Amino acid sequence: MTSRLLPLSFVLALLAGCATQTPAPVLPAAPAPVPAPVPQPVTPPPAPVPPPAAEPVAPPRPAAVMPGYAPYPNEAAARAAVSRLLPARIRDRAGWTQDIVGAFTALRLPYRPDYFCAAMAIIEQESLWQADPVVPGLGKMVWKEIDKRREKYAIPKLVVDAAMLKSSPDGRSYRERIDALKTEREMNALFGDMIDELPFGRTLLADKNPIRTGGPMQVSVAFAEEQIREKPYPYPKKGPIRDEVFSRRGGLYFGIAILLDYPAPYSDMRYRFADFNAGRYASRNAAFQLALGRLAGERIAPDGDLMRYSGGDAVNGSQTQRAVLAMAGHARAVICGHQPGPAAGKTGGLYQYRHLETGVCPGRPPLWPPAARGHAAD
Repeated sequence: MTSRLLPLSFVLALLAGCATQTPAPVLPAAPAPVPAPVPQPVTPPPAPVPPPAAEPVAPPRPAAVMPGYAPYPNEAAARAAVSRLLPARIRDRAGWTQDIVGAFTALRLPYRPDYFCAAMAIIEQESLWQADPVVPGLGKMVWKEIDKRREKYAIPKLVVDAAMLKSSPDGRSYRERIDALKTEREMNALFGDMIDELPFGRTLLADKNPIRTGGPMQVSVAFAEEQIREKPYPYPKKGPIRDEVFSRRGGLYFGIAILLDYPAPYSDMRYRFADFNAGRYASRNAAFQLALGRLAGERIAPDGDLMRYSGGDAVNGSQTQRAVLAMAGHARAVICGHQPGPAAGKTGGLYQYRHLETGVCPGRPPLWPPAARGHAAD
């Protein structure tokens, strides 16, 4: 009986507990927690890409210049140096020094010892330091010139012979002066007197003085006349400029001018020596002729004469000129597409030339505007 009441009392207790228990308040559901943001890895901004480095442009090679010597600081130091450099046998050392340094000063050339030595070498070569060098056979040269001019103008020989017996300004007859000629300066003075004094002198001899060079450096009279048109002669003169060429002072001035008073990209003084004998820039022109011969595939004499002249005018195209024109014709044909050429693509020299030039190919306009062409050409 007791065992049956236990379960019943247990059940009743449970029921009583359920009946008297106050229900728990209903609370609103807590909001779901907001998930914390997941930190994202920070990507650094891309580093700026440097532009491609341009290929270094090699600086232009400086023009070859003659190795220099430090110039003397002033005219007094230059005089002392020239006096030391003069050969021991020279007479009138003060006079030679004065005229050499005076020429450098007038031409505004640097007082460089190598320049002084170069001028002295030419003086030694041309005149052995004689201000008015002796020239054998001058009398025969004058008689030959007179006979040639007399025959041209049909002047009787007796008339000319009689005129030669006339007294000249120095008291001697013209025949005596001709037969006694020893130097170019004497001959130059003789021709001047004959042109001024003899009745047929101006017709027979004007501008026909056979002496073309003179002075201690044997300078061309034509060069002296050209030089004074570019630079005024620095010394006082009484007669024509050719008279100054035959003086020591003038001969040295013009000789040093033709040797040193022009820009030339030479690395050695010997090229100026060659120019002195063959004409300014003859050495440069000879180098051009050698290069042209290799390009043209023919032998061109490197004589330094790019053109041929007669009486100052260009005549009969030289071998150099013909080779240049032939190569120019071939280049034009290649540029205009008439012949195959060595240049390929847009990097060849001929392609660039076609862009730079106008009027090369008839009927074909230039590919670049004039402004661009001019800038590119610079």
